[in-house]
Amino acid sequence: MELRDYQWEVITPALGGENSIIWLPTGAGKTRAAVYVCKRHLETRQRGKVAVLVNKVHLVDQHAKKEFHVLQDAFRITAISGDNEQKFFFAWVVKQNDIVICTAQILQNALVSKEEDMHVELTDFSLLVIDECHHTQKDAIYNKIMLNYLQHKLRGRQNLPQILGLTASPGTGGATSFEGAVEHILQICANLDTAKIMSAQEHLHHLQTQVPQPRKQYNLCQERAQDPFGEQLKKIMDQIQQYMGSPGLPQDFGTQIYEQRIVELEKNAAETFCRKRRVCALHLRKYNDALLINDTVRMIDAFQCLREFYLLERDMKDPTERFLATTFEENRTCLLELARNQKYENPRLSKLEEILQEQFQSLGTSRGIVFTRTRQSAHSLRSWLKDTASLRGLDIRAAVLTGAGYSNQTKHMTQNEQQDVIELFRKGDLNLLFSTSVAEEGLDIPECNIVVRYGLMTNEIAMMQARGRARAENSVYSILAKASSREVSRELLNEDLIELMVRAIRKVQDMPEREYRLKITELQRNAVVSWKLKEAKNSERRQLHDPGTACLYCVNCNMAVCHGSDIRTVEGMHHVNINPLFRLYYRVTPGKVELERSFKDWEPGCRIVCNECSQDWGMEMIYQGVKLPILCIKNFVVETPAEKRKYKKWSSVTFSVKEFDYLEYCSSIEDQPF
Repeated sequence: MELRDYQWEVITPALGGENSIIWLPTGAGKTRAAVYVCKRHLETRQRGKVAVLVNKVHLVDQHAKKEFHVLQDAFRITAISGDNEQKFFFAWVVKQNDIVICTAQILQNALVSKEEDMHVELTDFSLLVIDECHHTQKDAIYNKIMLNYLQHKLRGRQNLPQILGLTASPGTGGATSFEGAVEHILQICANLDTAKIMSAQEHLHHLQTQVPQPRKQYNLCQERAQDPFGEQLKKIMDQIQQYMGSPGLPQDFGTQIYEQRIVELEKNAAETFCRKRRVCALHLRKYNDALLINDTVRMIDAFQCLREFYLLERDMKDPTERFLATTFEENRTCLLELARNQKYENPRLSKLEEILQEQFQSLGTSRGIVFTRTRQSAHSLRSWLKDTASLRGLDIRAAVLTGAGYSNQTKHMTQNEQQDVIELFRKGDLNLLFSTSVAEEGLDIPECNIVVRYGLMTNEIAMMQARGRARAENSVYSILAKASSREVSRELLNEDLIELMVRAIRKVQDMPEREYRLKITELQRNAVVSWKLKEAKNSERRQLHDPGTACLYCVNCNMAVCHGSDIRTVEGMHHVNINPLFRLYYRVTPGKVELERSFKDWEPGCRIVCNECSQDWGMEMIYQGVKLPILCIKNFVVETPAEKRKYKKWSSVTFSVKEFDYLEYCSSIEDQPF
């Protein structure tokens, strides 16, 4: 394997068996350097065993097929992700292979599993490679694995694996002072038990020639001179708020702050069983979404968002829902006419049109990514491109690239669809992507000569990673935003934070070894103590109430449907209702739920909805032939002797939930007439 001089420089401690972090920019070959470390580790160590951990599913196959492929002939390598049944026999797979490439969640599941086929110990490995290791903080999976490691280390456990972290951008952790940034870098180093954070210093010039920096430009536009479509939406929102009759409602329509306040209003209304206020809040949020879409892309995209929402909400039953449906219907024609008037179109789109015309005039040579905040805006931009006459004549072959996670807002991409788009882009069949943040980090995407940040406001890590995509000669990194906007201010702040991060890393690298080690040990002890206190507090909270005293109500119609004592967990995470009488309260919708992941003892069934109001509740699982309803906690209000509350996740409830016992359940329903 050939390595560049700066790659040899950054892997020196790792080759000597020390824990280290490799800090190199995107495109500089961090993963290739790590592959060489794995190769030497296995060649020089008896019974060596390597785990390569990634934080996104699509990176598993990418590493296996691209970077680690060169070791395929010499070593046994396997790749495991959520859709791979090998994860159920993880312990056996680890024994059979030299290198295991997997998501961090799969390793964490195996570390805590009690099943012999799955369970492994950290000491089963001699080297852990942690990709995008700046995520090793707070409640991230990487940090849970490393907290396990640190507990063993502080107890004096021997034979723990060597750690090698990879990152392009450790960031400042939200700190804006030099001291805070240094503390953040030290905390990342402590979390990864790092002896050294390595960067190109002696061979910095070589690195700079190999990884050219793009030219940065600010493409600024003005506000719409007139926005009658947006003003009409605000009038409707004001009308709905007057109908609600609640004093002190927010008036800052079309902002993220308004969205946060209206989400809180909906939560409070659900907890107090005020259906009128809750339903109005849900509709106000949809209008606010439309205002945000109008600000980002076209008026017609915002209109279609509302129209699709009201098509789904046609089965209105109570007076509030009828009022809201009628209000939209009364304004529909006016909104559509305004949305079709090109005179009021979004100035951002004109600016993007100019950029694409400039970059794609020479046929077949350009390649670019437009980063945008939401899936919805990515799809809208693709639609806008198709509809824009001046761009149709250019050789632009575009597609959307978004995350694989489920969203109610816009259809998600499957992992296979993601891989197909990336492969077409790599081969040149596509030359433009409209992408959410999924393409910022880790993905092996070819060099681009244009990267546009379209109205985005993110931190310095995301900025560095997006900028790192523009790696072709004479490439351009464009910030497309409104003049004097928060996005521009944040981008300027990010530039300062990157300088601050670089200074902080240099400071940590220059610390005397004894001082550094003492600080790292102190931070590690504090981290383990904090984690134990947090776990004890969580355990205490789960014992606050008897499950039998907790009652679950449908979040929409407020009907009481079950008790906490009816709930069990499957695989420690899926919450099912085992009471046979619960079937009286819900109905199943046609068509099975399709999930990309595979499960050991169960498969997904159909979605389930409230019998009374059709509120979505979750889905059925078919567990060894038995149908069990999985409940999504956000679709219920939980009443305990202390309060009524709407939770985002099951881990926050104040009662304990037992694990599902299949044999006990089968015995209990033998006499039931179902």
